[in-house]
Amino acid sequence: MEKENNFPPQSQSQPGVQNKMKPEPEIIRDGYKGSDKLKDRIALITGGDSGIGRSIAVYFAREGADIAIVYDQQHEDATDTKNLVEKEGRKCLLIQGDLKSEVFCNEVIKKCVHEYGKLNIVVNNAARQFPQEDISEISRDQLRFTFETNIYPYFFITQEALKHMGKGDVIINTTSVTAYRGSSHLVDYSSTKGAIVSFTRSLAMNLAEKGIRVNAVAPGPIWTPLIVSTFDKVTDFGKDTPLGRAGQPSEVAPAYVYLASDDSSYVTGQVIHVNGGEIVGS
Repeated sequence: MEKENNFPPQSQSQPGVQNKMKPEPEIIRDGYKGSDKLKDRIALITGGDSGIGRSIAVYFAREGADIAIVYDQQHEDATDTKNLVEKEGRKCLLIQGDLKSEVFCNEVIKKCVHEYGKLNIVVNNAARQFPQEDISEISRDQLRFTFETNIYPYFFITQEALKHMGKGDVIINTTSVTAYRGSSHLVDYSSTKGAIVSFTRSLAMNLAEKGIRVNAVAPGPIWTPLIVSTFDKVTDFGKDTPLGRAGQPSEVAPAYVYLASDDSSYVTGQVIHVNGGEIVGS
C-alpha cells in the first residue's frame, strides 16, 4: 500500500522564520555600494521572502531595480523583505500564493506587469526539500510535491513571462551543488535541481536568437531558513567545505546581480557555483 505523508511539514509553515534564526543570516554585505547596474529594471523573484531570495531582492534594489516577490505562507518574512527593499528607495510588490498552480503562476506575471508596466528579470528561486535516508521512504506524495514545487513553476512562470520579455532581458534559475555531486538523503530534491540545470541550458539555446539570456546559480551550503526548517542538527552545517563554514545569502546574491546586469552580456546557458570551494563537474 502507498505510504502516506503529511505534506508540507508544519515546521515549514510558520511565520517570521528568518528573523528567529540564530545567528540571523546576513542579507547584504556591509559597505556594498550599488552602481545602477539594474537601474529602473523590473525583477520578479519567486521565493523572495527570505534566505537567498530576500538577499537577491535587496541587492537588486540597491542596484536600482523595482521588485516583485512571490511567496507562499511567510507573510511576516515577506513584509520584512518589502521593508528592506523600500529602504533602498525602490518599490516592492508582494504576491502570495501556491506556485504549484499554473493558474497562479500566470496571475503572478499579470500582476507584476500590471503594477510596473514591464518585466526584465525573472529569478526562479522557490524550492522545498524533505530529507529521507532511504529512497523507499520517499512516498508518491512527497515525490509529486517536490517536483511540482521545485521545477514545474520554472516552466509556468517562464512561459507567461516570455510574453512580456525581449532582447536584453534575463532569466536566472536557482539550482544547487546537489545537482552535480548528488545527495544521499535528498534524492528527489537533487533530482529536481539536476532538471533545473538541463532546463537552463536548453532554454538558453531556445532563447538565444531573441537576445534573452538564461543562466543559473548553484549554491552550496548557505545559511537560510530552508536549512533550519529541514534539518534537526545544523551545528556543523557547511563545515565540510574547503572554506570550513556555511555561506551567507549575502555571498550568493552578487552572482545574481552579475547575471542580471550587462556585465554578463556574453554569458548564457551557464551555471555559477557559489559553494565554499567544492570542485564540481560542469
